[in-house]
Amino acid sequence: MKKNRKIILYVIYILMGAVLWGIGAAEIVDPFWGGIGASFLGVGVIRMVQMYRLYKDETYRERMEVEVGDERNRFIRGKAWAWAGYLFIMLSGLAVIVLKIMGLDMWSLAASYSVCLMLVLYWLSYAVLRRKY
Repeated sequence: MKKNRKIILYVIYILMGAVLWGIGAAEIVDPFWGGIGASFLGVGVIRMVQMYRLYKDETYRERMEVEVGDERNRFIRGKAWAWAGYLFIMLSGLAVIVLKIMGLDMWSLAASYSVCLMLVLYWLSYAVLRRKY
């Protein structure tokens, strides 16, 4: 059943992407939506190919199951997310200062809001995970 849901989801991605890309190419909508459509189309096709390979190639399926479920890989993924969060906060904080010095006050404010949003998300996540674990 789960396999069928994934197939339906990826077909929806492909159809939605083709429609958006088509109406973007026909200049019915803004080119931005055409780009979004091309992205959906690409993701849908790639995921369908991956799923086909996953269900047809036994060795590939076993390798993917180990890679997804392996404790070491899960630890590395968690660490990578943590590093990405730290780097985002540091680079955004630096951008706030640099943009303010350059006189780009609105961009500086947007960067400072993004830092605030990340910190709020961090504390909310921390509170939820602390209760869970």
